[in-house]
Amino acid sequence: MLDLAIVGGGPAGLTAGLYASRGGVKEVVLFELGIAGGQITQSSEIENYPGQFEAIGGLEFMQNWLPQAQKFGLKYETEEIVSVAKNGGVFELKSAEGKTIAAKAVIFATGSVPKKAGFAGEEEFFGRGISVCATCDGFFYKGKETVVIGGGNAALEEAIYLAKICKKVYLIHRRDSFRAAPATIDRAKAEPNLELVLNAKPIKVLGDAKNGVTGIRVAIDSKGEIDINAPGIFVFVGRSVKNEPLKDGKGGFICATNDRGEVLVDLRMRTNLDGFFAAGDIRADAPRQVVCAAGDGAVAALSAIEYLEQRG
Repeated sequence: MLDLAIVGGGPAGLTAGLYASRGGVKEVVLFELGIAGGQITQSSEIENYPGQFEAIGGLEFMQNWLPQAQKFGLKYETEEIVSVAKNGGVFELKSAEGKTIAAKAVIFATGSVPKKAGFAGEEEFFGRGISVCATCDGFFYKGKETVVIGGGNAALEEAIYLAKICKKVYLIHRRDSFRAAPATIDRAKAEPNLELVLNAKPIKVLGDAKNGVTGIRVAIDSKGEIDINAPGIFVFVGRSVKNEPLKDGKGGFICATNDRGEVLVDLRMRTNLDGFFAAGDIRADAPRQVVCAAGDGAVAALSAIEYLEQRG
């Protein structure tokens, strides 16, 4: 039986693995189907992580996180966990290959994935002009024109953020009304360099492999298709948390979640299920920043260590 199972190999899971193994937990295994590092490995440049002075690619940035944790005893399994349940005082994790893993405690850090808007070139140029995080990548477009796609709170808030540093921001929304809070809508409309492009649908990215993104083609109900020139496109049409393994088979989850399926935790990353912790973008109100996910992972590991010590 494992002392601690960690599900998810992004910044939260890897930091949890580092702190738990270095903190003396003997049997710690991290399960991740894909490459270690999570979504940040797809980012072309990172320069807002403390201590990382020069801009660096996401893959290079994350390359030492797993070896550092393994140095202290973390074991890494390339395996997909499809379900988690608690039977008595023991957690049972099932893999896609049919294996059952028993663990005394679990840290769940599978994260979330941004939804796609569905226009041509969206995947091809992701990380090379198309972003899903204005806080992460907005600075690269300081003094330039950018495009934001979406109509919810996240889209408007990120557009407002970009309007503070960019020359001009075009907010493209498929309707003529927004799903965001009224106060946020008012703030967006008050930004002098934020232009609302309503009843519009993005068609395709403009650009090429050499020059990257140069703009986007948009279909507007009243005008037909137009081209907007901008080197940066930010997509905010929602996110999906990766919570499938937490479903209990009865229409609910093994722990408390909000109406979006994000796991509810306290300040110590504890859920309402004893011995089960959540960290990073899977949890409610996550800031979706690498440094925050790493902090969550450290807190979750420290809480798990305390839980295991009390359990004996």
